[in-house]
Amino acid sequence: MAEKPYHHGDLRAALLAAAEDELTEKGVEGFSLRSVAKRAGVSHAAPAHHFGDTGGLLTALAAEGFTQFQDTLDAREVGATDARDKAVRAGLGYLEFALARPALFRLIFSSARPDFASPDLIAAANRAYEHLVGLVTTLGGGETDVLALWATSHGIADLSAGHKMRTLQGKSPAAREAMIRDVLLRCLPGA
Repeated sequence: MAEKPYHHGDLRAALLAAAEDELTEKGVEGFSLRSVAKRAGVSHAAPAHHFGDTGGLLTALAAEGFTQFQDTLDAREVGATDARDKAVRAGLGYLEFALARPALFRLIFSSARPDFASPDLIAAANRAYEHLVGLVTTLGGGETDVLALWATSHGIADLSAGHKMRTLQGKSPAAREAMIRDVLLRCLPGA
């Protein structure tokens, strides 16, 4: 059987996109390099050549996931009226990412499969964490405030992505957002 010819302009990006599709469809338990290669339309050896093994590909996908997570927060913060609004918008971005990409959200925050000692993954995760710390510090808060905002944002996002946030179910998008804004404001320093 002849291997498929390489036609991608950016094989790494194509493999990461195929990996996210695979993760979304089959979960981390059913994830395989061979299936990712098939989705990307490349030889079964291509993912291993670029990422080593399944763990390497999931690690690279997690690093990219944290980058995209932070990009979602940054985009949501555009137009903030002040530091408090910016922090609340970041929390809403957290939820937006979790709802739009639940498999990737769980990979970066709940899975033990990526190598969290990888320098690229550490850098991407630290960028997101330092952003959170910066939002809280700007408001005069400390570690406890960081923990409050992070835990609350993550809890709302995780429960919502898993369709477990009954309090929000059935509400209009505007009503849901208003309720979440109120909760997030309570977590901020000086609330």
